[in-house]
Amino acid sequence: MTARPLEGWRVGVTADRRADDQLDLLRRKGAQVLHGPTMRIVPLTDDAELAATTRELVAAPPAVVVATTGQGFRGWLEVAASWGLESELFGVLSSATLLARGPKARGAIRGAGLREAWSADETESSPEVLEHLLASGVDGVRIAVQLHGDPMIDFLAALRSAGADVVTVTVYRWEPPPDLAAVDTLIDAILAREVDTVTFTSAPSVEGLVHRASARGLRSEVVAALASGEVLATCVGPVTAAPLERLGVVGIAPERFRLGSMVKRLEEHARQAQLT
Repeated sequence: MTARPLEGWRVGVTADRRADDQLDLLRRKGAQVLHGPTMRIVPLTDDAELAATTRELVAAPPAVVVATTGQGFRGWLEVAASWGLESELFGVLSSATLLARGPKARGAIRGAGLREAWSADETESSPEVLEHLLASGVDGVRIAVQLHGDPMIDFLAALRSAGADVVTVTVYRWEPPPDLAAVDTLIDAILAREVDTVTFTSAPSVEGLVHRASARGLRSEVVAALASGEVLATCVGPVTAAPLERLGVVGIAPERFRLGSMVKRLEEHARQAQLT
């Protein structure tokens, strides 16, 4: 196998968080990269909404807390300390029934000195968590759900329809991209088929691209380029792929939701493409 399996591939990158890691990895694999971050992540310490939600949960503790990502759960605890709420939040989490969406969330719970009551068997499986909650009965139960990028609209709606009092904890806050020119350059490259694939590592990165394309009157053209497969959509996992699939775009994604696994999946696709 060549040490540069993506030689000749032109890759558009939409990520903000860990973008440098992705760009470096792709370049080492031989790819030409075009970076156009389609959204910006607000630092947790600057997030007044998260601080307000945390204080709300301290004042009225939930019976159940759903941790969906390891990084998000850890970040929530860390930033609570900067607000002087670390012990109060730890007390809330200690008294609640903690549910983990997968191994990373479970590891973060245990790393904080807490213990989950239940964890999904499948890796990062929101449907499995929802099934468990509904089977347990949620009518009148106050549930805090730590979101992970995807708004989890169907998940939250199902809980509320079943009578749950749901509080969302948004630990990742997304804002429009700071460099619209870079996004426009990426959009133009997609339309001109000057990139072979575009990588997405979060659902908001998809939404940011589509939103900017819509603002320029190019939404249908961008979606068509991705849906046709002429520009391949490469996603880090099914949560990220979901908004694309709603648009009729079917791309590729790894079984494990990791940056390295995503790039490896792209390498496999590139090898298969050479054989056909």
